[in-house]
Amino acid sequence: MNENKAWLAHYPESISKTIEIPDKPLCQILKETTDTYPTHNAISFYGRKMNYQELYLLSQSFASSLQKRQVQKGDRAAIMLPNCPQYVISYYGILTAGAIVTQVNPMSVERELEYILKDAEIETIVCLDTLYPRVKSVQPRTKLKNIIVVSLQPSGQDFTPDPSLEEFLKEGDGTVTPVEFDSANDVAVLQYTGGTTGKSKGAMLTHRNILANVLQSHEFFKHEIKVGQEKCLTIIPLFHVFGMTSCMNLSIYSAAEMIILPRFDLEEVLTTIKNEQPTMFPGVPTMYVAITNHPKAEEYGINSITTCNSGSAPMPVELLRSFERKTGSKILEGYGLSEASPTTHCNPPFAERKPGSVGIGMPSTEYKIVDLASGTDEVPTGELGEVVIKGPQVMKGYWNLPEETANTLRDGWLYTGDIARVDEDGYLYIVDRKKDMIIASGYNIYPRDIEEVLYEHPAVQEAVVVGVPDPYRGEDVKAFIVLKAGQSATEQEIIQYCRQNLAAYKVPRSVEFREQLPKTGVGKILRRALREETLKN
Repeated sequence: MNENKAWLAHYPESISKTIEIPDKPLCQILKETTDTYPTHNAISFYGRKMNYQELYLLSQSFASSLQKRQVQKGDRAAIMLPNCPQYVISYYGILTAGAIVTQVNPMSVERELEYILKDAEIETIVCLDTLYPRVKSVQPRTKLKNIIVVSLQPSGQDFTPDPSLEEFLKEGDGTVTPVEFDSANDVAVLQYTGGTTGKSKGAMLTHRNILANVLQSHEFFKHEIKVGQEKCLTIIPLFHVFGMTSCMNLSIYSAAEMIILPRFDLEEVLTTIKNEQPTMFPGVPTMYVAITNHPKAEEYGINSITTCNSGSAPMPVELLRSFERKTGSKILEGYGLSEASPTTHCNPPFAERKPGSVGIGMPSTEYKIVDLASGTDEVPTGELGEVVIKGPQVMKGYWNLPEETANTLRDGWLYTGDIARVDEDGYLYIVDRKKDMIIASGYNIYPRDIEEVLYEHPAVQEAVVVGVPDPYRGEDVKAFIVLKAGQSATEQEIIQYCRQNLAAYKVPRSVEFREQLPKTGVGKILRRALREETLKN
């Protein structure tokens, strides 16, 4: 099978179609940037600045303290923080000590947190002070030994038996016992992603995987990124693989300044843009929608932004054009997935941009469209099939899931589960997403996670969840429920029950009660039929 390689012709001679990946750990990029740009700003957080020398020394202190607590190479250490300087310090400190970063969404409720802590056998976690009670409540059922508490408020945390980050950094002497890395095989990050089985899967991203994706992105945007001069507006969650690579790691490799915000608050974002004048803005469509619709957006100097790469959800063409008219910047829509560190495709800044497409392959990335039945035969140009990908950014496999790994990685190809087509120029168009997945405000939501909670409600007999269009969030979650005979429940009761058992972004916005749900001959609920029915109404 020869995959469509027409896209390679779009690369100019100045941009490499393939890249060399040095054999070094991911954390080395922070040291190299610090050696060259020690006094350049690395982070801006509500006006407080931290240069690369300071960031590097703090990450070294973090690694030293981990080693003092006998954290060994290959141990898993979790970070459960919003975007903040402490996130970057912890991330690079964990890697420097040879441990594996496990990123946990700070919105995770106890049951979700407990699952990850148990599955990865995590012994160390860095958490926000407001999340500390949640962590302590699940600790007895896990192997958790070390809890490091971060406070973003000047008043600090209340007294706890566990150290604050500031106290923890003083435990070591600042020296780090060198770790021998095998960058191609040693896992740097366990990136948990939902799955159709209902269990989250830990994608094992090696040092080489993530470093490769940073180098691929840097080469792809080499004429847009001016090393040592860029400012990256960092609002996408760093615990999300898109934010991790496109904001944090790419910024550090490029000696850029990360302008960090812990959440997307429109007025705060616009004020930050006005004060800090960022040049790069990786984002998701809902962020661009909010800025575009603000009546006075131009007054905040948003034209400082020159390059935006959009991911995590489809970008409506009209939104793209409206945002660009207001800012004068370019939005380059891309595509990726946790299993690929994440970026595999993007509309090129150096060639034709095709709205509605996710662009062409990154350097050293191969892709093709295969038939849905067997997954072995490549389909003709323009026809639908499953997009499969091969490249140095593709994960090592799923943590402790050999069967899932074998099903997803076949003969060196990553089977994405996404239905797509490729045009005659090699541009990729995603037609349908992974089976049943809902994307709301850039968050991946897997219906099974919600359905399992719904089925635990004493009045629920059957439940199914679908995504319904929403002009702002992209999609909202809607639940269809059949109640048990003689039982009753209201829409608000169901929603409140979900709020108690699910992260906020997963909670259904609407609930519809049915006498019965559409099913196949063997009794499988026809989720697609409900989705199509909803779209017609």
